[in-house]
Amino acid sequence: MPELEECTGYQYLRETVYDRETIKKVKRPAIAQVETFKHYPDAEKIELPRTWQLTEARITPLLQNRRSLRKYDEEPVKLEELAFMLWASQGITAKSGKYSFRTAPSGGALYPVETYISVNHIADLEPGLYHFDVESFSLNRLSDRESAEAVATACLNQKFMANSAVVFLWSAVIRRCMSKYGNRGMRYIFLDAGHICQNLLVAAEATGCGGGPVAAFYDDEVNELLGLDSQEETILYAASVGKKIVVKKQCPL
Repeated sequence: MPELEECTGYQYLRETVYDRETIKKVKRPAIAQVETFKHYPDAEKIELPRTWQLTEARITPLLQNRRSLRKYDEEPVKLEELAFMLWASQGITAKSGKYSFRTAPSGGALYPVETYISVNHIADLEPGLYHFDVESFSLNRLSDRESAEAVATACLNQKFMANSAVVFLWSAVIRRCMSKYGNRGMRYIFLDAGHICQNLLVAAEATGCGGGPVAAFYDDEVNELLGLDSQEETILYAASVGKKIVVKKQCPL
């Protein structure tokens, strides 16, 4: 629709799309680097304790051990573990009037991000492409063809993704957010995706898995795989997930 295409936020999204031809011609702006940490050397410094004993500290090892993972064990992920990760990333936790609140926050409780998964090694679940139906907490099978290699190829040929148990693919239904917030809504869409991905990575850690977030892909190729029209709904973010490789210690002779 013209009113969406005329928005500055929408134009930014379309102008930063990758495809196999334009990616060769992309010129990175000459923006000077900046220091990683910001300091206020003249301000009073108050040291914070590191010895917390709160109940909430149960999450500490999950955050401490989380690292982007690109090498995975061949062991399949259990269906129950996948279900937990889907719930942790976008599951409904409460309802109030017309709103269904989820595990991850969203501006205006609009939830413009949709979750798709490319299944490769999930126990009791056939390989293929699925859509996560949040409302009914179920999966909609979109294709029963193996999709791991195609997804990896569309994600700038990042082969490690094809070796994962599952790839999460998040799209944005742009109008769902921008119809209320206009250009500012594009910021909220990106923030939503970050919240969702972080929840997934912590949940993956809790199940003995690891994940590798991916934001590099040929947009229209992924959209085509998922059957998206790319104008109203487009790929936004991705993450591959699989079991961690456990190194077995040899017993001394």
